[in-house]
Amino acid sequence: MAPEYAMHGQFSIKSDAWKSWNNGTTTDIIDPTLKTGSGPLHDIFRSVHIGLLCVQEKVIDRPTMASVVLMLNSFSMALPLPAEPAFFMRSNYDPEVPLLQEYNSLTGSGGLGSSQYSVNEVSISDFVPR
Repeated sequence: MAPEYAMHGQFSIKSDAWKSWNNGTTTDIIDPTLKTGSGPLHDIFRSVHIGLLCVQEKVIDRPTMASVVLMLNSFSMALPLPAEPAFFMRSNYDPEVPLLQEYNSLTGSGGLGSSQYSVNEVSISDFVPR
């Protein structure tokens, strides 16, 4: 069972893709329109495999962008088996509250400066259509 489902009752795309790939049922997550007439399924399976390599829990196990480009362009290259993906979870998960807004409310800040970044100093963009 995926951790985010156990804690919040929600499945993530990563957990569904991992479960399907691990069970050998990757075709279950492929859009039906891609299954018919979009090319060989092994190309889609390879893309899913590479995607799972990119979301592995241990950062050291994840491929570099140069490696990903090489994997995508070299079909003769054998791919390593992906480990279980990492999951991002918050204990007080509320999908209506963006991370930055939640962080600012917890720290009491809201202006410019370091409060424009999440705790791990990664910027978050919240796009709103006009």
